Amino acid sequence: MSITIDTTFDVYSDTPTGKDPDSHSPTLRRYHRMLWSKLLPEGSAFTLSDKHPKTYLHHTSQLGEFCLSSDSIGHTYRYVKAMAPIINELPEEELDQFFTICSTVGAYIVFPSRKVGPMPTINGARGLHPKVKDRFDLSLECIRRHYQKQDSPLSAALARYVDFFNLFGNFNGYVDYFLLQDLISGDGTSIDFFLPFYGFDASPLPANVGEYRSYKDRLVAFVIARNRRIAGQAAYGDYPVRKEGLPL
Repeated sequence: MSITIDTTFDVYSDTPTGKDPDSHSPTLRRYHRMLWSKLLPEGSAFTLSDKHPKTYLHHTSQLGEFCLSSDSIGHTYRYVKAMAPIINELPEEELDQFFTICSTVGAYIVFPSRKVGPMPTINGARGLHPKVKDRFDLSLECIRRHYQKQDSPLSAALARYVDFFNLFGNFNGYVDYFLLQDLISGDGTSIDFFLPFYGFDASPLPANVGEYRSYKDRLVAFVIARNRRIAGQAAYGDYPVRKEGLPL
């Protein structure tokens, strides 16, 4: 069954001024509900509702109860103080174009939103950890390591939501479900990072204008490719979505 998703829609356009689309764009919320309500890899239906009180998206069934929220995976770092010397070297038009691409549905994903005790959610941990700084390629590497039972900067945060990650069986199941194939290398077992990856001890932020532009170009290419996958899923319904299987 096809659904209607406009992958050019600017999620800030229906967000009140000064608010965050993750919590205040009704269109983004509707798109998340439609896109991620589908069959899990093992065949069960994972249906999301936006009617549960004080919850962005909600699922309850024999699989368990899951409360999800939206999180941006396309960060420009335009207003990060540490990035100002680099950002100030770039034309406003270039930054605006980058931001526009990162304001489409392909630059957003959902994660569990219910806190476990006083500890941060995955959304919070991604932003707060100095070795990740909200970079989604680094977050996905942490998720890959979670499935492989390997250590990462987000190990504790991801372990708090093990039931959510178990829904997808393994790392490939998670990648396919959320249409992240274009961030996976050709061998299907490693991340195609936005910047060269030398381990988590290196700064996650671009170090100069050249690195920033490389980061920007790679992230833009990923969001565009993911928007194509989203449009394909919307038009054709669930389909095998390995990298080579993208409908044109």
